[in-house]
Amino acid sequence: MYLCGMPAAPAVVLLSGGLDSATTLAIARAQGFACHALSFRYGQRHARELSCAAAVARHLGAAEHRVLDIDLRAIGGSALTADVPVPKDRDEAARADGIPITYVPARNTIFLAYALGWAEVLGAADIFLGVNAVDYSGYPDCRPEFVDAFERLANVATQAGVEGRKLAVHAPLLAMGKAAIIARGLELGVEFGMTLSCYDPAADGAACGRCDACLLRLEGFRQLGRADPARYQAP
Repeated sequence: MYLCGMPAAPAVVLLSGGLDSATTLAIARAQGFACHALSFRYGQRHARELSCAAAVARHLGAAEHRVLDIDLRAIGGSALTADVPVPKDRDEAARADGIPITYVPARNTIFLAYALGWAEVLGAADIFLGVNAVDYSGYPDCRPEFVDAFERLANVATQAGVEGRKLAVHAPLLAMGKAAIIARGLELGVEFGMTLSCYDPAADGAACGRCDACLLRLEGFRQLGRADPARYQAP
């Protein structure tokens, strides 16, 4: 990608294959960055999301897409990385009560550390992630305090930061509700039928429609008066 005859600045974009990260990739691309998408095979029960991430990266014109292997099942502690049932059919009050078992301990910290390393190698000063502090299921690493703290860390823990080349961690969805995120993604050409947000999809990739992530996603589409193009399991 070139802007006014000059190569576009590189940025690392964390890409899970879900709705939020797809919109974040589209935002970074619209801002003129050459987007280097980074996904993880971390032992998650819903690894089907990685094929979605690959499709999204291709569709949105990522300069590169890498999938790294790490094993968070080795420490467990989450319904996504251990043999623990994924909560289903929880109402809004239940979803707002505490940190759910689908929280993966330190996941965003670990992912951002890898993104930071790759950014240094690329000479990139910008990292994007799709965390959200409005419809975020209570995860502590989806809050502005976390994003700000990691950015401060990035600027004291890297050669670039020490040499005065400031690194920025962008979380463009941080203050947006799910409906607003979907609307922005549609404006930027995101094909949401390619994405998977479900915590417990079927083997063929069909979303359960009952976990917290599915319920938040479906409510966002309902608020916009649109049907979710993702595939769901039959009731």
